Parts: sequence; structure tokens; C-alpha cells
Amino acid sequence: MARAQKAASKTKAPAPKAASAKSGQTGDSKEELLALYRDMLLIRRFEERAGQLYGMGLIGGFCHLYIGQEAIAVGMHRVRQEGDQIITGYRAHGHALACGVDAKQVMAELTGRAAGIAKGKGGSMHMFDPAAGFYGGHGIVGAQVSLGTGLGLANYYRGDGKVAFVYFGDGAANQGQVYESFNMAELWGLPVVYVIENNQYAMGTSVERSSSETHLYKRGASFNIPGAEVDGMDVLAVREAGLKAAEHARSGKGPFILEMKTYRYRGHSMSDPAKYRTREEVDEVRKTRDPIEHLDSILEKKGFADEAAVKAIDAEVKRIVADAAEFARTAPEPEPSELYTDVYLEAAAQ
Repeated sequence: MARAQKAASKTKAPAPKAASAKSGQTGDSKEELLALYRDMLLIRRFEERAGQLYGMGLIGGFCHLYIGQEAIAVGMHRVRQEGDQIITGYRAHGHALACGVDAKQVMAELTGRAAGIAKGKGGSMHMFDPAAGFYGGHGIVGAQVSLGTGLGLANYYRGDGKVAFVYFGDGAANQGQVYESFNMAELWGLPVVYVIENNQYAMGTSVERSSSETHLYKRGASFNIPGAEVDGMDVLAVREAGLKAAEHARSGKGPFILEMKTYRYRGHSMSDPAKYRTREEVDEVRKTRDPIEHLDSILEKKGFADEAAVKAIDAEVKRIVADAAEFARTAPEPEPSELYTDVYLEAAAQ
């Protein structure tokens, strides 16, 4: 990491509408900031290796990388309480890792191995680990919003104080089922936090070309759902805004919308050459807004980690990812009989 880079704090994202932690002014402990840094770096290195494995033909189907958006999954994970649920779209690897799923299991799922978190049958877009509070990974655009609202409804019926965190992108924000879900969630006061990961491009179309209202946190206004715009490239701002939104939902006030202004460095998927934007645009974001570099600058300013310490974290993360890649390459594939399992739920006769 370029530790001398000071431009990381000069973000171009609009100022968050919700109160957020100010970089360099946080009272977080050294341990917490280093943990946030490590978790983001793990996702970054994991996704870089996943891209390599895809290029080698070891990962089939579609593969959507989370590079550039790491601050959102990591920052929001710090908001979760035991029993809260996470559900997202097909850009799911980073969320699975943030939920604490072992990197070997996530990588093995990508390569279709039996040791994967969905037994190798879900692949990149359909990861699933309810034991970790992770309810997928969904390939149909916007489908997870309805399902996640259902998780919130279950929490409401149980009265257990749990919150469903429902992630979707700027493209899915234009889907009709999203607004049906918004209406029901507010009408019934469901404990749901909707997190819009606005990475500026839906597939290959910019937000400005596809949305008449580009401030997506306002999309809940007609349903009386409050919202906030957050710098999704700042993990501390994400966490602070997430805490407020979760408290709103958990206290019985109903749903809340967070629009995370972020940016994906790679194409929409591995098959996308991303010719709809310039290399200069991507390089500018990498240079001035990278979430990992931003936190690195805070660590340096506070004297919490010198260059040697940061390199040690990177070495540890690279070892974890290398082990995961080797495991995913050599682990056995599912038995053919697995085609018939997990299709129906066997229930006892009443």
C-alpha cells in the first residue's frame, strides 16, 4: 500500500446525509481499526485471486467481484447483532467473508466443490450459510429484496429484536418488487435496513442514464421510509450510519434506507470489458477514494501501524487466500447423487 498517499481522505462522494464518523477523528481502538483493515484486505485479496482462478477456467458460470466495495460489507458487519440476517444479490463473496464464513468454503463454492458453503451447487451467485446469518447470494435482480423483507416479517412476528439487512444495487433499485417490499415494510413497521450499494453502473448503464431520481436514498419517500446517503468508500462512515439505521429498525420504528455511494473497479462481471467508462475514471477513484488506502492513512496518522505492520497483515491475508485457492482446486467435487438433495424439504406428516 502506498502509505504516503494523502489524497485518500479527499473523497468525491457527496457528504453523507446521516451523521458519520470523520476519518482521523475516530476514537476507535488500535485493535478495532486494524481488524477493519484486515477484513477489507481479505476481501480484496480473495477477489483478486478469484479473478485469477476464473481466468484459468477453474470457476465456471458468472463471477461478480466486490473489489472497491469492501468498506460496505465490513462496516455494516460491525453493526450486526447475534441473530440478525444478511441477504444480498449475486455480488456475494465479500458479504460471505464479512459474515465470517471460512475463505476455504467460499472459494470451494466458487470452484463447485463439495466442501463449499452450498455443497458446490450454488457457485458464485448463490452462496448460502444461514448458520452464519447469511441468506444468500441471489441471481435474480432484486429478488433478494422481497425475500429479505420476509426475513424482517419473521423477526416482527417473533418479536425477537432482530434486524434483516437487505443489500441490492443501483440497478435493482428500479425493480418493481423493491417498491412493493418498501410499501409492506413501512406499512407493517418491519425491522429491515435496506442497503443500496450504488456503484454508479447497473450492468453497463450509469445511474444518470437509467434513473430519473439519482439520489436513491430518497426512493422510500413516498412510503414514508427515511433514508440517508453515505460515503460507501469510508468504512467508518458506513459503520456509523449503519448503527443509526439499525437502531431505528430495531426500536420498532420500521425500515430505513441507506444509499452507499461506492465504486466497483472491475466490470459488472468477469465477462464485462467495461468499455462504458474510461480507464482514467477508474484510476482516479483508485487513487483518491480507495477504502483500504483511506483506512491505511488513518492508521498511519494515529501511529497504530507502521509499514512493517501493514505488510505483515497483507502477508497473513495472502497466505489465507493462497491456502483457500489450493483447497478449492484440490477438494473433491460433489457426488452425482447430490443432484437430488436439497430440492425438497422433508416434513413430518401431521
